[in-house]
Amino acid sequence: MRLKITFSAFVAIWLLIGVIATVQRGYLFASEQSCATLGSTLTTVFVGPLNYMGVNPEIDCPTLPEPSE
Repeated sequence: MRLKITFSAFVAIWLLIGVIATVQRGYLFASEQSCATLGSTLTTVFVGPLNYMGVNPEIDCPTLPEPSE
């Protein structure tokens, strides 16, 4: 029981820090809304706290092939 409460508190604090990071970057109040903005916002909420710990995660997108003509 104690482990559930501790884990729940950890997740709640983690998400709160992620929302704070999202607000600092201006994603929540951006005038342009798109799928890319939504993806950046959700990624920052879930992975943003790692930046505060010094991990600095980065995602490398593979080079996509050009469409055929």
